[in-house]
Amino acid sequence: MEVNEKVYDITIIGGGPVGLFTAFYGGMRQASVKIIESLPQLGGQLSALYPEKYIYDIAGFPKVRAQELVNNLKEQMAKFEQTVVLEQAVQDVEKQADGVFKLTTDKEIHYSKTIIITAGNGAFQPRRIEIDEAKEYESSNLHYFIDDLNHFAGKKVAVFGGGDSAVDWALMLEPIAEKVSIIHRRDKFRAHEHSVENLKNSKVEVLTPYIPADLIGTEGRIHTVAIKDPKGEDTETLDVDAVIVNYGFVSSLGPIKNWGLEIQRNSILV
Repeated sequence: MEVNEKVYDITIIGGGPVGLFTAFYGGMRQASVKIIESLPQLGGQLSALYPEKYIYDIAGFPKVRAQELVNNLKEQMAKFEQTVVLEQAVQDVEKQADGVFKLTTDKEIHYSKTIIITAGNGAFQPRRIEIDEAKEYESSNLHYFIDDLNHFAGKKVAVFGGGDSAVDWALMLEPIAEKVSIIHRRDKFRAHEHSVENLKNSKVEVLTPYIPADLIGTEGRIHTVAIKDPKGEDTETLDVDAVIVNYGFVSSLGPIKNWGLEIQRNSILV
C-alpha cells in the first residue's frame, strides 16, 4: 500500500458541498488541506444523484442547478492550493503518539494534524423498484440518476415516486419530453407544497394511487409499464421510452461507525 508521508494541517473526509467550502475556509487560514472523496468526482450527492436538478433553498440563490453550485464551490476552493484524492474510501483512522492522525484508505495511507468529517449521511444507494426483471433494464432506459435532461427530449417518460425529487424531475422534464407521467402509491404527495401545486397546474399526467406491477420490454429496453392500485382492483398500462425511479436512497456511515466516535441517529456528536 502506498504511503503519503506529507503531514497536512487539515484532511477533510468527504468532497460534497460542505467539504468543498471547508477546504476553501482552510485555505483562507493558510492551512495545507487535503480532501479524500470515495466517489470519482467532487460534489457528493449533488453531482452523483441530481446534477441537472434545480435547488431552491440555498441562501442568496433564487434557484441554482446542483452542478452549477458544485462548480462555483470548486472555483472558490481553487483560489488556494489544495490536494484532492478521489475514489478512495477511508477505512480506518488512528491517532498516533505524536498526535498526528494516520488515515488508511482502501488504496493509500495519509497523515494529518486535524481531521474534519463532512461525509453527510455516508455512502448511499438508491431504493430500487421491486420488480424481479428490473435490473436487466438498468443499463438502458431504467434510471435512478439523471445526469442530462436532454437525454429525455421528445420521449415518453414515466416517473415513479412521490417526494421532492420525483415531482421536481417530472416538472423539469415536462417542457422537454413528449409526455411525462408521474406514478405514486398515494393520492397525497410528500413534496413541498409549492412543487405539488405546480404539478397540479402542469401538463404532467398524475396517476394515483398506483404502484408498479410489471416492466415489459424487448432486447433489454422497457416499452410498456404496467401499474395497479395498491388493492389490486384496477390496472393500467403505459407506453414509455424511459422510466425514472425516485424512491429515495439508503445511506450508511460504513467504517466511520468503527472509529470510536459517539454517533447518534446517524450523526456524530460534537
